[in-house]
Amino acid sequence: MMTRSLHWLQQYDRRVFRWFNRKLRNRAADLLFRGFTHLGGAVFTIVITLSVAVLTSEPWSFMGWQSFAALSISFLITAILKRRLQRIRPYLALEEVHVGKNPLKDPSFPSGHSTAIFSIITPFLFISMWLSMLLILIASTVSLSRIYLGFHYPSDCLAGCVVGLTTGMLIVLG
Repeated sequence: MMTRSLHWLQQYDRRVFRWFNRKLRNRAADLLFRGFTHLGGAVFTIVITLSVAVLTSEPWSFMGWQSFAALSISFLITAILKRRLQRIRPYLALEEVHVGKNPLKDPSFPSGHSTAIFSIITPFLFISMWLSMLLILIASTVSLSRIYLGFHYPSDCLAGCVVGLTTGMLIVLG
């Protein structure tokens, strides 16, 4: 029973991946997702969290430090999961995948970009409803970009969102 359910989930994951990666292609989406994907990268997330922590006043500075702590801890969790689970990236496992520039060779699960962006936005989700909606939209677009660009399955990105949000919440509530 478990094997059948796992197989079904894997097939569904691949079907959603193929639709998003191959069927949704257009110039506007190419530009949008190529730009947004970098917002979940190491350089941006480290620079933005430390900039907010060091260059702003309270309460922003405190939230910047919380974001940096959540980013750091979630990175460690993601690195451990990637090493243990060793999921092959979709562009290496499937045929006819559109893949972005500089494809990565490390394991796919969970998505590091999704983890990073969701971990850094979490402390800021409690400031205002409008800011929360904007940050969730940005973070979701980063996650979707990873599928569109062929780097991750949807479940990789969903797991990254869960790890990032959970880590961020633990920091905020801790």
